[in-house]
Amino acid sequence: MKEIFADMHIHIGRTESGRPVKITAARTLTLDEILIEASEHKGMELIGIIDCHSPEVLAEIEKGVSSGRYTELADGGIKYKDTVLLCGSELEINDDRCRGPIHVLAFMPSISAMKQFSAWLSERVTNIHLSSQRIYETGIGLQRKVKELGGLFIPAHIFTPHKSLYGKGVKFSLQEVLDPKMIDAVELGLSSDTDMASHVSELNPYAFLTNSDAHSLGKIGREYNKLHIKHASFQEFSLALRGQEGRCIAANYGMNPQLGKYFQTACETCGRLQEAGETVCKACGSRKFTKGVSTRLMELYDQDKSPVKRPPYVHQVPLQLIPGIGPKTIQKLKDAFGTEMNILHRVKEGELKETIRPQTADLVIKARNGDLELKAGGGGTYGKVQS
Repeated sequence: MKEIFADMHIHIGRTESGRPVKITAARTLTLDEILIEASEHKGMELIGIIDCHSPEVLAEIEKGVSSGRYTELADGGIKYKDTVLLCGSELEINDDRCRGPIHVLAFMPSISAMKQFSAWLSERVTNIHLSSQRIYETGIGLQRKVKELGGLFIPAHIFTPHKSLYGKGVKFSLQEVLDPKMIDAVELGLSSDTDMASHVSELNPYAFLTNSDAHSLGKIGREYNKLHIKHASFQEFSLALRGQEGRCIAANYGMNPQLGKYFQTACETCGRLQEAGETVCKACGSRKFTKGVSTRLMELYDQDKSPVKRPPYVHQVPLQLIPGIGPKTIQKLKDAFGTEMNILHRVKEGELKETIRPQTADLVIKARNGDLELKAGGGGTYGKVQS
């Protein structure tokens, strides 16, 4: 088996023609630039672009394949240099069974299947060209279509306060909205980790994924997964999610949940973190609070220890967030060692200290080991690395 790194939640900001796809994403997040960044700078061998239902994005993929720039693999995926792209779509469910909107990811095994999915979606969304559109279809109806086309169905950032399964969509159980048999994995999101999610018993059957939800090139790989598979492809990824035939998720790499911007409950108006027992914000007088992921998980807590043996979850701080490491230092490291995955996983401590200041190299090692001191985030503000 081969060890590869995978980030399965990356947005398209603009198409080749300049048409917006994910409006809140950077204009530099084009198909070509994402593949270059993932392959040549990040070292991600498998990525999921979750706006491939957009007709112009599909046309760009087909153009790249026909020109020989990309290659479509027989077992699913689009290959560019050392990186394979899986065609995905992020959608918003908000049917009569939902208490609030839920974002989900759907991955298709081929360009043909994604084209069929896009055509089906076009009759059920307001604007097929945009990302994260509300689908006027039941959650179970969407699941059935994904499975009919041979796809994978994965609820996204499942605990975040806004537009997620447990954050808004259901009171206690995913069965309120979805068919549990048609879920292939769940994505944890930036404000939770394996230890936190393992206290929810109905998640025991599912693999956990940690992905970036990247809205800019720099955010690609801020959270990612280590897979043991034969090669990067749709079918190999599917086997890894099920832990079959020797394939598996070997580790999840994510920021400490305290760095997530919704870890703690905070005032909805001014963002001040809520104190224990506080019902009125002491700063602005508001009575509205955004419930943090840590608080929400305590409501869902129904088992002390999961019976499932999970891969390790490594609290790793991205290079960009390490104090003292700016663009020039990162470029120096890349010039010496290639990709960010090499820097974070493969380069020896002595080699780092020969390339950058020893004090800065020590911080990189601390980031690898999850030893950096953190200040928790909340209310839409990210946490901070303090040392």
